[in-house]
Amino acid sequence: MCDAKVLSQKGASVISRCSECRCVFIWNHNLILSFTPEQFAQFRDFAADLDFYGHSFPFPDGQERMVMRTPVSDIQFTFTPHEWEDFHAAMEEAAYMQEVYGLMEG
Repeated sequence: MCDAKVLSQKGASVISRCSECRCVFIWNHNLILSFTPEQFAQFRDFAADLDFYGHSFPFPDGQERMVMRTPVSDIQFTFTPHEWEDFHAAMEEAAYMQEVYGLMEG
């Protein structure tokens, strides 16, 4: 695993970046997603276009959750409204911090 520096943390969403290989990692509960910087930007744009209430429904526990489908049909992510807000805020802050580190690294 890379020696990653945290770019952003909002609730259960933590986003970090390896200064050597430049991989971006999204840590959320028991998941770790790995992206190149370009893939992270595409994923952030994809998630930004999703409407929570257009993709949510009540789960068996009564909690409204949004389901984010992935290119792998057997893998889907779920978020409560608060988790979804944290997830978006973390990605936006991480994108900004990537730009800052990019400027610093020249």
